[in-house]
Amino acid sequence: MSTQVHNQVRPIALSLRDVNKSFGEAHIIRGVNLELFEGERHAIIGPNGAGKSTVFHLISGQFKPSSGEIRLGQQLISGLPAEKINHLGLARSFQITNIFPKLSVYENLRLGVMQRFGMQYTLWRPIAGYVKVRELTEQLLEQVRLTRHRDTLGGELSYSEQRSLEIGMTLASDPKVLLLDEPMAGMSREETDYTVDLLRELTAGRTLMIVEHDMDVVFSLCDRISVLVYGQVVATDTPENIRNNKQVQEAYLGTEVAA
Repeated sequence: MSTQVHNQVRPIALSLRDVNKSFGEAHIIRGVNLELFEGERHAIIGPNGAGKSTVFHLISGQFKPSSGEIRLGQQLISGLPAEKINHLGLARSFQITNIFPKLSVYENLRLGVMQRFGMQYTLWRPIAGYVKVRELTEQLLEQVRLTRHRDTLGGELSYSEQRSLEIGMTLASDPKVLLLDEPMAGMSREETDYTVDLLRELTAGRTLMIVEHDMDVVFSLCDRISVLVYGQVVATDTPENIRNNKQVQEAYLGTEVAA
């Protein structure tokens, strides 16, 4: 029941070819094939246990595929360490907010920028003297709309502000492809709307893959949607076509969402 959207013009930013992942006898990911075009926003949806986070782990290097290929552009990345994949231009945030709660917003962002330049272990040098690091940190601070919280400890931010900070830290490596795992989880509707608007700004010109359970977010933000069920991509199409796909409705969406 696979539906593919063909595009002969836009280059491929990320591709999965017949990717499988087993844990012992458990076959979790079953021959996933997927392509993301450069500059598109692409959602992975599916019921709990479908394997969405596992796909993210495979792409970002936390897991190695049992078989199949994953490419970032033309570069084969399947099986590479997560740090190497990050250096090649892919960054990922996790379901659980991953910031330094005892450091200020500015310091959190600066650490992300320092890592981009391989400076994260620079302990005894005057970091403030690194003009480029300072400039990029200030730029990120403004981009994630946290300038007024510059000196606020990360742990004192609201939940949505913490997620904004984490996204800023993820962007500090200047990735070509950004993976966000349930960035709206736990947010109020007002916080969600704010974060969606922020993501539109921050991902302009980048390729975004997102796992998200909020269907309003998925349908409003993304260019294409892939539906994962029992470790297989059963459909990839535009939001409108996915919404109206009867088999997808039966497998996941439900009539109340598809109506």
